[in-house]
Amino acid sequence: MAPVKTLEAVYGGPVPSRLRKAGMLRRLALSDRGLERRLRHGLEAAEKELAAHAEGAGDPRISDLAGHLAAAGGKRLRPLLVLLGAEFGDPWKDGVTRAAVIVELVHVSSLYHDDVMDAAATRHGVPSANSRWGERLAVLAGDLLLAKAARLAADLGPEATSLNAEVAGRLVEGQLQELVGPGAGDDPLGHYHRVISGKTAALLAMSLRIGAQQAGAPEQVVWALGEYAEQLGFAFQMADDLLDIKTPTEQLGKEQGKDLAAGVASLPVLLALADRTAQGAELRELLSAGSVGPAERGRALALFRRSPALAEAEAMMHGRLDRARTALQSLPPRPALEALRSLCDVVAGQTR
Repeated sequence: MAPVKTLEAVYGGPVPSRLRKAGMLRRLALSDRGLERRLRHGLEAAEKELAAHAEGAGDPRISDLAGHLAAAGGKRLRPLLVLLGAEFGDPWKDGVTRAAVIVELVHVSSLYHDDVMDAAATRHGVPSANSRWGERLAVLAGDLLLAKAARLAADLGPEATSLNAEVAGRLVEGQLQELVGPGAGDDPLGHYHRVISGKTAALLAMSLRIGAQQAGAPEQVVWALGEYAEQLGFAFQMADDLLDIKTPTEQLGKEQGKDLAAGVASLPVLLALADRTAQGAELRELLSAGSVGPAERGRALALFRRSPALAEAEAMMHGRLDRARTALQSLPPRPALEALRSLCDVVAGQTR
């Protein structure tokens, strides 16, 4: 096994402070120091390669645009999942770092598109690409990153190429379904689950699967990891929906009720709209118009605190986490198993 390098040696110089502070790794309860070092090493190696590919263009103006959101940081959950998947095979095998870069490029490309669709002004504490360069350039930057991910996947072979193409298709389809909304006669909750399956769960599942594949893990292990991540993806989005309504602005880091203001059909909103009791009548009336204006938002949030919709949404989230934990039962004992269980606890703890 190759020796673990220092962060400075991997990054080729001083490690940016945002990389030491941010990320999902620091939130996991890990007892195995060797695993923690390997994950930290892998994330730093992937970060360096991500910057090279995101910013790699002949025109410095395009490099600045395409590398803008990657440079802003983030949780780096998807590269972390790649590395955890690789722990069920040989984590030092060629291709693992490249796989981590691929999934983050796909994720960052989706952020460019999301921000255009949401007319978002900021992302990760910096101006969004659409607010800085305009919508047309922001969309093309997202397309460029998606193309870069496809090129890197081709370098890893047919399995990675096929998986990347499948997930890119699911992601775009999920975004399209969110925009067009449910069709006539569609169950709104069923439509919500289809959107989440494409927009969130698919890429999390790809992350664990491609990491395990590149590390040479057995097929049944790859399948179980994918099933775990699909369920985790649903729970992850449900938790995010709950945070928008439950968490005050000063704790959330963004405006509370932002999804309500944008008219997003989040899980609590869908459940509240289905509440036909007298208690839910006023809330249904506020939500029926779609977006909730500034004057009504405070009242809507107050009504949500008394609505059974939040408890129902939390129960659904915990149901998905239980299914994720069940998928782990067939996996061989590895220190990474502890990390995957801990990740479920992190998601569950966000809404407390």
